[in-house]
Formats: sequence, C-alpha cells, structure tokens
Amino acid sequence: MKSVANPDARLEHTDATPQKPLRSDGQQARLRLLDAGLALFADKGFAQTSTREIAQTAQVNVAAISYYFGDKEGLYRAVFTDPRYNPRLDAQALVNAPADIRTTVRVLLAGLTVSLKQSDLTKQCMKLHFREMLQPTGVWQDEIDQNIKPNHQALVHALCQHLQLAQADDDVHRLAFSIAGLAVMLHVGHDVITVIRPKLIASPAAIDLYVERMLGYAMAMVDAEAERRATTRQLPTSPHTAS
Repeated sequence: MKSVANPDARLEHTDATPQKPLRSDGQQARLRLLDAGLALFADKGFAQTSTREIAQTAQVNVAAISYYFGDKEGLYRAVFTDPRYNPRLDAQALVNAPADIRTTVRVLLAGLTVSLKQSDLTKQCMKLHFREMLQPTGVWQDEIDQNIKPNHQALVHALCQHLQLAQADDDVHRLAFSIAGLAVMLHVGHDVITVIRPKLIASPAAIDLYVERMLGYAMAMVDAEAERRATTRQLPTSPHTAS
C-alpha cells in the first residue's frame, strides 16, 4: 500500500478546470469511498469503473484510494467484504450454537437475512454480487471459500448430528442447500417480492417474522428427511421388494 500524505487535502486533476475544494475529515473519507465504490461497481462493474470517477463521487482526492486501499482492486475487495453491506455469518456461531438443530437453523437464517434490514443497500449489494458472478475478478471464489463453504459445512455437521449420521451423504447436502436457499431467495427475489407482496420484507420486524416462518419451513424439511430415512431403513430388502 502506498503512503500518501493528506490524501483528502485537494482534488488531483489533469486539466485546467477549477476544482471544488473537498472535505478532509479522516475516516469519513474512507467510508465515502466505500459507498461510492458500491454504487459504481454495482452499476458498471469493476473494469468499467475508474478510480477518478469513484473519487469524484466520494468527494475525495483520487490519491485517497491508494492511501486507504492500495489500489482499485483493494477498494473493490473492501466493498465486497464490508460488513455494512455484506454482514458475515461466522461459521463458528453455527458450531457453537446449542446442540438442537432448530437453534442452529435459526442462527443461520437470521444471519443470512440481517442485511435485508438495510433496504437501501440491498439492491446494490445484490447487483454487485450478480456482476461478480458474471464478470468474475476472483472475489466471488474467495467468498465461497471463506464464507459460504464454512457455513454450509457447519450446517451439514449439525444436520448429521441431528439425524444421527456418521458422515454426510448427498441428501444431507441437498437438505442443507435447501434450508439456506430459503433465505437466499429473499435476496435473489427481492425485487419480485417488493412488487408482489412488499410488506413481507418492508421492515426489520417483517424480516424477523419471515425468519420465524422460514424456520418452521426448514424444520418441516428436516423432519421429512428424518422420516424418509426411517422409512427407507424399514423397507424389506428381498429382491421382490427392493424396487
């Protein structure tokens, strides 16, 4: 990371156009860069967004990007992982949850939906994630490796304990993806829900109620899988009934 003295003192420019003096207020400049980066990266993508455009939108010196983030890539990664936009669900929270599967699933669903309570940022964050998946820079793979996969594995472990399985099979993984998918749908389908039934996600209280309903749906899936396995174990194994 480059060392830049007083990065917000004045706007760096290459033409003769007079520049409006910019505010110099320390950490606030970093936050403005993150907010500007989120809006621009989401709308235009990483490659089509310039550092000068970000700096002008944030009303800081372009050198502030180097000062706080090293370069544009560093800013992009900081935007992508900023907990204000993309709260992380610590997999350890699932591991440390009480032994009952209901509590574990509640922790998961609540963690996956907490960002929806910041409704003004939800659409931009979702757009940023879509752009990263369609125009990958490597950040999405990091997200899978460092966040999504550990949480999935923690849920799979809890399901194995609940179903009394020594190890996970494909059906346990299917169940885990299906449970997480309940919450993911609120992000992916945010615009659709807003059009069809906006009050379902219109406030933090509405999100909390949705989580409780999803918890019930998830537990129904867990019970159905337990019943399916119990029925399968009880089936006769003779050649006449194997099918």
